Amino acid sequence: MYYQLKKSPTGFIGLAIIIIFVIVAFLAPIISPFDPSEQNLTERLHKPIWGNENYSSIHILGTDQLGRDVLSRIIYGSRISISVSLCGTIFGLIFGTIMGAIAGYFGKFIDTIISRIIDIQLSFPFMLIAIFVASTIGPGIINIIIVAGITSWVRFARIARAEVLNIKNLEYITATRALGGKNIRIILNHILPNIISPIIVIASLEVSKIVLMEASLSFLGLGVPPQIPTWGRMLAQSITYLQTASYLAVIPGIAITLLVLSLNLFGDWLRDYLDPKIAD
Repeated sequence: MYYQLKKSPTGFIGLAIIIIFVIVAFLAPIISPFDPSEQNLTERLHKPIWGNENYSSIHILGTDQLGRDVLSRIIYGSRISISVSLCGTIFGLIFGTIMGAIAGYFGKFIDTIISRIIDIQLSFPFMLIAIFVASTIGPGIINIIIVAGITSWVRFARIARAEVLNIKNLEYITATRALGGKNIRIILNHILPNIISPIIVIASLEVSKIVLMEASLSFLGLGVPPQIPTWGRMLAQSITYLQTASYLAVIPGIAITLLVLSLNLFGDWLRDYLDPKIAD
């Protein structure tokens, strides 16, 4: 896998950026130069080092309207984006894969019910459902993870259902069933391991969507509590200062773009790598 990744510059760069973000998020309390919530109105709206010719502040990326260090808030904001996207994706993957496998394996009435639920949810825009659920259950990290899982499980369910339909009548599944294998054991031991590749690919691409979802909800004030720094809230708070302190919007915007782009680059490579139709 490593040698295949080295042959793909985009996939390698994407993974490298993801690793950097993960390390920064994990080491946030150590590498963050300031408390991200510490206010100092005497140093409010200090420009970054590259935008201030007479730079004398120790705030490399400047300060916001309350004198909080922008670099520290970006570092701590990465923890929210990464943790919410990973946990939300895992939640959606587990629930969606189980529901899709059940629908594809048992078929008939169960398949009809689950498929109709999937179709109904897919008929609504992704962000509309996220905003509705987030406004209903309220702000909070756990709640946003639940929102991410609710909005993403249908994609995993559709893929899992389609894959199960393709393999549930193959010879080895029929033989296992004839030998007295129970349905739950057949699903867990013989079906799920054979549909994991497309599920992983969908998961790698779903993470980036959840990053954008979390940022959008935080931008609208429906994300995590206000005292927790997030990239989306940083963007929302920068609107008033776009003319005088545009860096307040540019810096978190770059962070979101880099993380989403790297996730998509790595996801595209992973899709090609796990596709059995592509020759080595």
